[in-house]
Amino acid sequence: MAPEKWRCEDFSFSDQQLISIDGFLKTPDHAISHAVLQNFARITPQYPGVRAALPARVCADWLTMLAPLLDHWFGAPAGGRGWAMQAWYSLVTTPPHALIPMQRLPHVDGTDPAQIAMMLYLSPGGPHGGTAFFRHLSTGLEALTGETYPRYAAAVQADHARTGMPPAAYPTDGAPHFARTHVAEGRFNRAIFYRGNILHSGVIDNLAPLGTTPADGRLTINAFFRPAAE
Repeated sequence: MAPEKWRCEDFSFSDQQLISIDGFLKTPDHAISHAVLQNFARITPQYPGVRAALPARVCADWLTMLAPLLDHWFGAPAGGRGWAMQAWYSLVTTPPHALIPMQRLPHVDGTDPAQIAMMLYLSPGGPHGGTAFFRHLSTGLEALTGETYPRYAAAVQADHARTGMPPAAYPTDGAPHFARTHVAEGRFNRAIFYRGNILHSGVIDNLAPLGTTPADGRLTINAFFRPAAE
């Protein structure tokens, strides 16, 4: 892991920060080999693919290294609580025609701005890329909170009442109801960090096949960092 080589970008109208680290793992091939041995399964209806939990000892080692940087980048959790972490190997495997409506829109990982998301890209190449970020046009929202979510949800329902449900495809430019504000390139062994309440989506080529194994698919490690329970 090379957390000292990080870069910060300010993006969006709401001055959100995106942190990226190239060459995140010293031996990324080892992580891919370990992923091949895992039993992947569908865990939540929101994610369009399968996941396998990262070992607890790996999470503990990463958290030791990353916690001081998370404090620096996003602010330390209140009360000195520190961070808790969950992480998974993840493979996008659902073809566009099989996406349910919620998977055809940009999404958030939650409405708590204190939750930080990490994406580590482990695909050596191919048509499926990084992560795109969006603004909802009718509300102007780029990030959702518990306070703004009801207004956003009502506006999305109104959008679909006017134009119908979005087609069965992964979001690309966000049209007609979203605008893409930024794209984080999914470079091999690059990790990015951002607040999980920002509207975002994986950059998936709707015309290209999706691999179904860690060796040929869009393999990432997804992690969430939350303030630890008191």
